[in-house]
Amino acid sequence: MEPFALEAIERIAAAARPSYETIAVAPLTPIIGAEVAGVDLSRPLAQQQLDEVRRAFLAHHVLVFRDQVLTPEDHKRFARCFGPLRRVPLADVDGGDPEILELKASKASRFVAGEAWHADGTADAEPSLGSLLYVTQTPEIGSGGDTLFANMHLAYDMLSPPMKQLLDGMTAVHDGLIPWQGHVPPPELTIPKNEHPVVARHPETGRKLLFVNSGFTSHIVQLARAESRAVLDMLFRLVESEPILTCRVRWQPNTLVFWDNRCVQHHAVWDYYPFARYGQRVTVNGGRPAA
Repeated sequence: MEPFALEAIERIAAAARPSYETIAVAPLTPIIGAEVAGVDLSRPLAQQQLDEVRRAFLAHHVLVFRDQVLTPEDHKRFARCFGPLRRVPLADVDGGDPEILELKASKASRFVAGEAWHADGTADAEPSLGSLLYVTQTPEIGSGGDTLFANMHLAYDMLSPPMKQLLDGMTAVHDGLIPWQGHVPPPELTIPKNEHPVVARHPETGRKLLFVNSGFTSHIVQLARAESRAVLDMLFRLVESEPILTCRVRWQPNTLVFWDNRCVQHHAVWDYYPFARYGQRVTVNGGRPAA
């Protein structure tokens, strides 16, 4: 690993962490992710406890809450502490809860959502702040279906100075048709397509991050087609091939995971076919990424 990459890792690992009085926070890795204990999400949180959860969220980017017995309204109430909720596409058509997306896989499934590294909905004009996935059913064999999360602050920091200079100021197109390749989207579904900075700043911390992903990004606007493909493939491989960027969440029934979609990519591991997994996801609205 290059010296500048090692220095970036050391900086993040050595960064001061918040202190807490009402919750316990156990990091999953020095880089990303933490399990949070001492919180009952089935009840409204006191202001101090909510403030500490917010600090942990900004420090670790992915928070895991175990042993939570939640109704859909509990799930949504906690999510609303961070902003308005996003409506689910086609909810009016299928008659489901307009703010809850069901994620289920079984023996009948031929694909599952999220198998490629991606951030949710970056083709939208205003991608989400974050997602909260509540899993109540895990594969019957007792394992499988983990989710990997990658820190895109570190992904940017691990680039060489000349590569950072090249990418700063560039923009890329994010196309909502990319996940549908090989499938036909419902005719009622509006497919978004938008241009965002390749390098963005987190709206709350101001830290730079890499904002391209293989799930939605089609090309870099300022480069020739072949140049764009080569650069994007290199950036995608960085996320796929550097374990130091990632944490792995092993799902147990009644686990809720809250991740920061602005600076995290994730990858759903479908290694449990023909067994089943079921969860419900709520998404918090965000804003347009800023260069």
